[in-house]
Amino acid sequence: MAGKHSFVAERDWVQFHTKNLQTMMKLARLEFSQTAVTTWKFHDEKHGNWPVVYVLDDGNGAGHANSNKLKDIYVGETLNAASRMHQHLKTPAKQHLKNIRVIIDERFNKSVCLDLESYLIKMLAGDGANRVLNRNNGITETQYYQREMYREGFRNIFERLKAEGVFTRSIPEIENSNLFKLSPFKALTEDQANSVEEIVNGLLIDIERGSKSTIVIQGDPGTGKTVMAIYMIKLLMDIKTFTSLEDLDSELRFSNFFTERNQRLLHDLRIGLVVPQQSLRKSIQIVFEKTPGLQESMVMDPFKAGEAEGIFDLLLVDETHRLNQRANQAAANLNIKFATITSELFGSDDKSKTQLDWIRAKSRHQIFLLDAAQSVRPADLPTDLLSGLVADTRASGRHFQLRTQMRVKAGSDFVSYVRWILDPHPLSYPRVRLDFGEYDFRSFDSVAHMREQIFQRDAEVGLSRMVAGFAWPWKSRMRKNRNEIDIEIGQTQLRWNSATTDWIASSKALEEVGSIHTVQGYDLNYVGVIIVCGREQLLL
Repeated sequence: MAGKHSFVAERDWVQFHTKNLQTMMKLARLEFSQTAVTTWKFHDEKHGNWPVVYVLDDGNGAGHANSNKLKDIYVGETLNAASRMHQHLKTPAKQHLKNIRVIIDERFNKSVCLDLESYLIKMLAGDGANRVLNRNNGITETQYYQREMYREGFRNIFERLKAEGVFTRSIPEIENSNLFKLSPFKALTEDQANSVEEIVNGLLIDIERGSKSTIVIQGDPGTGKTVMAIYMIKLLMDIKTFTSLEDLDSELRFSNFFTERNQRLLHDLRIGLVVPQQSLRKSIQIVFEKTPGLQESMVMDPFKAGEAEGIFDLLLVDETHRLNQRANQAAANLNIKFATITSELFGSDDKSKTQLDWIRAKSRHQIFLLDAAQSVRPADLPTDLLSGLVADTRASGRHFQLRTQMRVKAGSDFVSYVRWILDPHPLSYPRVRLDFGEYDFRSFDSVAHMREQIFQRDAEVGLSRMVAGFAWPWKSRMRKNRNEIDIEIGQTQLRWNSATTDWIASSKALEEVGSIHTVQGYDLNYVGVIIVCGREQLLL
């Protein structure tokens, strides 16, 4: 009985503590000026000696989610709020800011403040109405005492700030947006952070020595390859462009990279991100457009990279397995471009050359992100070429493996399980039925029933879609055939995606079926997959 009573007491204490955390939080608002900060400091000793999180903004665009004017905003944490504000007031890059909001709670500590700071930064970046001025100093996903309890309180803080116009969208709207999912302000997992630290350190050494380098980052779907690439670009650009170290937290993971020596090494850095998939590329371009230090033009397709003037210092290639070998392209003019670029780079139209060869010819350093098992088109790079690339980087110590599953809540075992289901010649069979906990994984014998479930889940949590391999002709693609039915399974009639760019967020997406070529690299809350096995359909 003592154990039961202690459990009830602990549960009640947590509920009481969570409620108090919400009610004891104070949100102070004041003008961003020397006079206002000096006056505010003497109102409470905690204003000069307590862990707090604060938000600075320029007052523009508040309350307008679709405003063309982005609001400049900065989030920080400190033990001495008043002193920190005086430091910021002396920084030229922040002198245009107008408002201060300070979040104070008696139960805050350093770990909580770092976590809340990271949470607010990534939510503000995903809101779409802000230009977040923070640097990537290296916040990582860390555990601390009663973290989940404190995070429940974060939602209350979010709502308080939203009521004051700091946020323009709800939490679900932000968390379901590409701006949030592809944000360079994500807290990294430990294996991501370890890889970033080693890669950036090695890159700086190679640049100083004048050496060339090739790196591979490999991982299953959902291990954060794209996010890691975006994060690294933001980090490198922050090192290249920093003007002051006054807001640099020396305790953060990558703070040691912010030195004048490293800045000189990166002074003329020309960097690009190559994204073969059109839809994902457009989404990343929007993120870059709204992020200080990044430009939309840094994100390009392989043809743009091949045609570009001069040589890049660094090219990162997302979904490297989707680069093309010489094969029939989607449009006739691309076939001509393929031959032209190859001839200009190698002196003749060598048909053995691939877009991988273009990337190597156009850059001194390359970082290839790949998962060879995700190759889905005949024109994609052949498996033996990718295997050779991986083997070479393993031999040179430049191969990095990501293992932490970030997209699929069921974990890495689920990814392996699905690959086993789809493997026509599996080497082994699971000895027992795998348990994925609360993860909602089902198989259906009716596409109509699966579709109903997707509609229901979309109404509940959003971002629920149906997808399929390209096993039916795309008759509705032509304007004159817009009303044609593409897919017929029993009594169910469906059309392929009518949008080729950002289909997931398009107005008709829920009623349509997206090609797997359209959704690769995206996150969904629920997905219904039609898998064609010979003449049969497997519904997951």
